Amino acid sequence: MTTPENALAGKSFAKAYFPPARLAVSGLFLLNGIFAGAWAPKIPEFASRLGLSESALGLMIMCFGIGSLVLMPIAGVLIAHFGSTRTVKGATLLFLSTMLLLSMAPTVPFGVVAIFLFGGLLGAMDVAMNGNAVEVEKSMRRAIMSSCHAFWSLGAFIGATTGGFLIEALGVMGHAVLLTIVGAAMLLLIWPFVLHDAPHPSEERQKARLPMTPLPWLIGLMALFSMVPEGSILDWGALYMREELGASLALSGFAFGAFSLTMAIMRFAGDHVRDRFGAVKTLRFCTVMAIIGMVVAGTAPNAYAAMVGFALCGIGISNMVPIAFSAAGNLPGFAQGVALSVATVMGYSGSLFAPSIIGFIAEHTGFALIFTLLPVLFIVVLLLSHHAVHADVHDRH
Repeated sequence: MTTPENALAGKSFAKAYFPPARLAVSGLFLLNGIFAGAWAPKIPEFASRLGLSESALGLMIMCFGIGSLVLMPIAGVLIAHFGSTRTVKGATLLFLSTMLLLSMAPTVPFGVVAIFLFGGLLGAMDVAMNGNAVEVEKSMRRAIMSSCHAFWSLGAFIGATTGGFLIEALGVMGHAVLLTIVGAAMLLLIWPFVLHDAPHPSEERQKARLPMTPLPWLIGLMALFSMVPEGSILDWGALYMREELGASLALSGFAFGAFSLTMAIMRFAGDHVRDRFGAVKTLRFCTVMAIIGMVVAGTAPNAYAAMVGFALCGIGISNMVPIAFSAAGNLPGFAQGVALSVATVMGYSGSLFAPSIIGFIAEHTGFALIFTLLPVLFIVVLLLSHHAVHADVHDRH
């Protein structure tokens, strides 16, 4: 039987652990993920409409990465001057139009502009919402970054799995219009509850320049070396299982499935684990699990053993990047947006560009050797893991 005291306790728990600001920033991650996931099923039609060969499509997708690398640092400077609230709202408003631009691009030059803006504004929104998540962490004095990234993973899953069906049912433009309307409705609900962080102009202008000390760059290196293996599994895991381990087409898809499932579960659990054991211990445990998983996958005698390895990698990699981003956003003596943009730009450059380099190398060596050697990057993260102490915000005042 529910008593008034129990009901009051439940409301207090909900208010303490799920305040509106936390739900709002989680909604922004979900929205960003839905749009990112919805792009994947549109790629074949986009290439066909513009008459792109595989190599031309590769160059076009590189424009996506270049857009991210150009606009991410700009978003960092805007956060330093105006705060994450204004920046994330402005970036999200602009980002909502990009799916329509991609769906109506009639020529290659128009397509280049559309995909540059899509990648750039997705990246700018990413930096700003990570910055806002850091502010919510500070206000709550507990970790929320991992669960925010879990909502992004959930959104990407929703966007990718519904995209093909909706494109078949509604057409390319119908899918884009529906997605834009849903995104606008989500933003309208979220808008009033985004945590407001008022900047301090004189202080922030002084700090809003490229960091000259190594600490932000070292944390950026942690993010980079965490995301290179992640991107490699997402892009090449299925091909490795199919071509080198003899997996069926259906089974090879479980390389990504096993990895993404354990990653999503661990991201939802990651904040509690980090609050309980601290960011440094959590990062070290995750990194060791990622090393074990990658070695198991790279030396696997069959596809099933590789799936176990990729699942272990998902457990490990899941909270490495959120911890790095929290650490960057909480560095003392640095403008939050600038330090965070350094970490995000370095991290995402790894997932955007490294897999193509790895694919080129793998043509000569095979993927088994690549996956077996990638843990060297995790060893570097392990050596730098003491810097994750800056991610612990529950004791800050």
